[in-house]
Amino acid sequence: MVQRRIPKIKDLAPLMQFKAPELNAKKRRLESALTIYDLRAIAKRRTPKAAFDYTEGAAEAEISLARARQAFEDIEFHPAILRDVSTVSTGWDVLGAPVALPFGIAPTGFTRMMQTEGEIAGAHAAAKAGIPFSLSTMGTTAIEDVKAANPHGRNWFQLYMWKDRDRSMALVDRAAKAGFDTLLVTVDVPVAGARLRDKRNGFSIPPQLTLGTVVNALPRPEWWINFLTTEPLAFASLDRWSGTVGELLDTMFDPTVTFEDLAWIKAQWPGKVVVKGVQNVADAARLAEMGVDAIILSNHGGRQLDRAPIPFHLLPEVAREVGNDLEVHLDTGIMSGADIVAAVALGARFTLVGRAYLYGLMAGGEAGVDRAVQILAEQITRTMRLLGVTSLEELEPGHVTQLSRLSRIARPEGVPATRP
Repeated sequence: MVQRRIPKIKDLAPLMQFKAPELNAKKRRLESALTIYDLRAIAKRRTPKAAFDYTEGAAEAEISLARARQAFEDIEFHPAILRDVSTVSTGWDVLGAPVALPFGIAPTGFTRMMQTEGEIAGAHAAAKAGIPFSLSTMGTTAIEDVKAANPHGRNWFQLYMWKDRDRSMALVDRAAKAGFDTLLVTVDVPVAGARLRDKRNGFSIPPQLTLGTVVNALPRPEWWINFLTTEPLAFASLDRWSGTVGELLDTMFDPTVTFEDLAWIKAQWPGKVVVKGVQNVADAARLAEMGVDAIILSNHGGRQLDRAPIPFHLLPEVAREVGNDLEVHLDTGIMSGADIVAAVALGARFTLVGRAYLYGLMAGGEAGVDRAVQILAEQITRTMRLLGVTSLEELEPGHVTQLSRLSRIARPEGVPATRP
């Protein structure tokens, strides 16, 4: 028989530790977010549908994005035990300079549309975290203003080559004069992908106040108040546009850009050159021969060619082929620090996060971006400790197995597996 008694006050006291309520609503909701998916849920509640869907969406049936995220879930870690992991270092050199974490903020377009603090919030957060911030050609903050927001940190400029070459290179010149240290040349956008969410939402720049947007805005007054009472959207590249995003991209992007054009761009830039949007080993090898400083394995977050190659699946083969010649970076599908650790283990020197950063921005402005970075950093550190490693240098392919959900029946003719 269990002996029972009336509890004594001294026994109850340790159990009755009530936490003081957090009165700051923003701080309270951000502290409740324990994962990037939690920030996503908050962002969706607080952001009008068209703006949220622009961030969330991908091309056509959105298969590329779903596969990229699934690829990170379909891994198996192999930890070592009985290692002293009391101290862990999460930084190393990337493109010749130190970073505190093996990820940076990816270039994102129309960022102030997501939340009015936009790129300035991202640049401030990157400066505090000791990581690079990337400004998109389609960014909504001037090059010089981003530099002012992150004067001592690492600023990277992402270039889309337009049909108007002089205008494109004028932006490159501005970035160089402002002290940006790295140029990201995006090469996977000869034309815009079919972003069906934007078409269905009638997403335009600037957003149109239709009956639907007004109804959608009613439960999200803070977003609209911020949008209507701050400076009108200004772009790094253009002043105004009255059509959809896809129409804007199709009028601007140059489908004639070749490797020869890339070599010409490289010759104009005084700093590091990184090519973003590489999706096969042969192109990676050719870029290594050209002498670029790094490549980014990326399918543009699934926003261009649907059913494109999965960057994380390409990573081991590309790293083996060209990893001694240039740095291999990676984006698309990253939603946790464990994803980043797995990428580093399989050969990535660096990773970029786009949606994860924007979810934080939409959830709480600069404080939300800080929270996104904090979540990823904590997950990286914890994953490394549980794997039994104390530095990024100790991560190796043996720590990760990529499990197979999709397997290729046969390699198609004309798609080389290795360097030609």
